[in-house]
Amino acid sequence: MSNIETKRHSLAHIMAAAVKELWPQAQLAIGPAIDNGFYYDIDFKGESISDAELKSIEKKMNHLVKQNLEFKRSEKNITDSLAWAKAEQDPYKEELISDLKEQGETMLRFYTVGEFTDLCRGPHVANTKEIKAGSFKLDKLAGAYWRGDEKNTMLTRIYGLAFDTKEELDDYLKMMIEAEKRDHRKLGKELDLFHIDEMVGLGLPLWHPKGAMLWRIIEDFWYKEHAKNGYDLVRTPHIGNKALWETSGHWGFYNDSMYPAIEAGQSLSASQNNEKAKEPESYLLKPMNCPFHIQIFKNNPKSYRDLPVRWAECGTVYRFEKKGELSGLTRVRGFTQDDAHIICRPDQVEYELGKVIDFILFIYKSFGFNLNDIKVYLSIRGQEKGKNIGADEGWNFTEKVLEKVAIDKKLDFQKDEGGAAFYGPKLDFKIKDALGREWQCSTLQFDFNLPERFNLEFTNNKSEKERPYMLHRALFGSYERFIGLLIEHYAGAFPVWLSPVQVKLISVAETHIPACRQLAEELMAADIRVELDDNNETVGNKIRKAVNEKVPYMLVIGDKEANAANLTIRDRGAQETREISRENFIKEVAEKVKNHN
Repeated sequence: MSNIETKRHSLAHIMAAAVKELWPQAQLAIGPAIDNGFYYDIDFKGESISDAELKSIEKKMNHLVKQNLEFKRSEKNITDSLAWAKAEQDPYKEELISDLKEQGETMLRFYTVGEFTDLCRGPHVANTKEIKAGSFKLDKLAGAYWRGDEKNTMLTRIYGLAFDTKEELDDYLKMMIEAEKRDHRKLGKELDLFHIDEMVGLGLPLWHPKGAMLWRIIEDFWYKEHAKNGYDLVRTPHIGNKALWETSGHWGFYNDSMYPAIEAGQSLSASQNNEKAKEPESYLLKPMNCPFHIQIFKNNPKSYRDLPVRWAECGTVYRFEKKGELSGLTRVRGFTQDDAHIICRPDQVEYELGKVIDFILFIYKSFGFNLNDIKVYLSIRGQEKGKNIGADEGWNFTEKVLEKVAIDKKLDFQKDEGGAAFYGPKLDFKIKDALGREWQCSTLQFDFNLPERFNLEFTNNKSEKERPYMLHRALFGSYERFIGLLIEHYAGAFPVWLSPVQVKLISVAETHIPACRQLAEELMAADIRVELDDNNETVGNKIRKAVNEKVPYMLVIGDKEANAANLTIRDRGAQETREISRENFIKEVAEKVKNHN
């Protein structure tokens, strides 16, 4: 654990100590360190607390920190540990200790700070004087089910922020204010891009015309570039027979995140129409596209000459995420993956990996991300190799080739030992937005599981049956999440090529509407996306609306502009206007679209 993580973990204990002083009846669950801070889940025994109480808790924490209290470590055997939890009248700690007992633990570790003792593996700071004044702050309240199970008690989760210094905390708070302005949920509503309607269903976004246009622009770009990169497109259903998901293993290992089965077909008695009774069919909404692509591969025998196959699909999938984990577009229940699967021979693996990495970097550059800020994580097996699917030979080969290609492509990567999925190693790509926040996007994942389960094979050049290598690959991850990222990265002020509306025309009076419409037709004929505001409002109101809509170009059409040879353009963010010929303006927009500006 790093030094800052240790401080954050220690502050979680100090917060718990403060809460117990203020609410002696409170029962404590768990309190880990997290990115940027810490939290503790607490049962206030029917008493609700509000944000106003955070100040009193924080004040008590500051009082404890100033006392220069030591964190004292001790150990108890499992029997004494259970007795301690019962004496504390804390069922959550008692449950945790009972689980540890079942796992074979015989001695448990405790830490005491001041008068407060808590079950904990540690580590902690030696003394609270290591925590600098003003370097932490309680942030917010949330609800959290005990152990993440909706059947359990709803606890109060108190979040805190913590950094090494007050200056770092202040910088983070400023960034959070800016992040709030950029929140894609807020901007999605203000820019009329999308909304989520409980009547339709939680986690199921509804895309408004401007949001759907943004999606269309991105998807058209995606299809065009995939054609250039040698991919063939496939399309698959939204549901699949339950037997498919049993074969793939999803139903056995992943069913908690899948929607319940859809029972189709009607059972008839054998006497009806003298027909044999019909068996009902069971279907599942697809959580992934992979098994469908595999069945397409298996539809015809393949030889080594047919490989590689690169099949891509923008396929919508459905996963029943927990209600409390849903968040705008970044965590939804129905989302569209920009999926592709590459099935190839061993001698083709290195080339295909390099080709995908080049594609990923091209995508990031096209959408305006700094390639120097990309972080790559190479997830490989840990020490317990028996938990993985596939032979050691395949794992060793794929791990080495992933690392070799990452080095050859000069990627800034780090190894994550033990981070690989049970079915294969992978490369994960994280990009930074305008605020320096990391977002997980592209993934390049080997899969030993599905080829084995579905018995994938091709005939090699020796006329022998051989199992191919299979790569899962997503560039955006999902359209929903990627669009949420773009909204926040650009604060809704999309570059010209991405803007759902590129030009806003504003009529000064009713008499100017025909001139506006004529110009709109001329621009639309040049593939420029135009919107006309001909409402019966003041020009000032129309201009303010256009500014809030963050449209790249605004043209106000009055008597002078309607009869002028040149256009008078107001660029987004500019106070002054400029004149440009219609021909040159159309060329300017076309050039920006071509260069992804």
